[in-house]
Amino acid sequence: MKLKLSLALVAVATLSACVSSPPPRQMASAPAQPQGVEGTWSDPNGIISTFQGGTFNTRSTDNNALLASGNYVTLSPTLVEINMTSLVRKTQSKVNCALVNMNQLNCTADSGSQFSLSRRS
Repeated sequence: MKLKLSLALVAVATLSACVSSPPPRQMASAPAQPQGVEGTWSDPNGIISTFQGGTFNTRSTDNNALLASGNYVTLSPTLVEINMTSLVRKTQSKVNCALVNMNQLNCTADSGSQFSLSRRS
């Protein structure tokens, strides 16, 4: 009788060891949201502008030629000032941009010209 009881206890212990709680589920983290203007943007003509660590550049889409470069300063969470040199026109200008939402940047150059940029994913 003791043998049957011992075998039954071993069987129960073995089964309970096999049935354990599943490991805790890890929550999938959401992709990081872009901060401010950092990243790559394009204008309606497909010209690509990049904001990275305080530097700014604009390149053509056909041959990736550098069209303009400079630096930018974040004035507030929604306002950015760009000081750039156009390599095409050989001019310097200041551009103020407003981050309308995380995907749209509306800009006005010191000459008065206006343009919008859309964030590229």
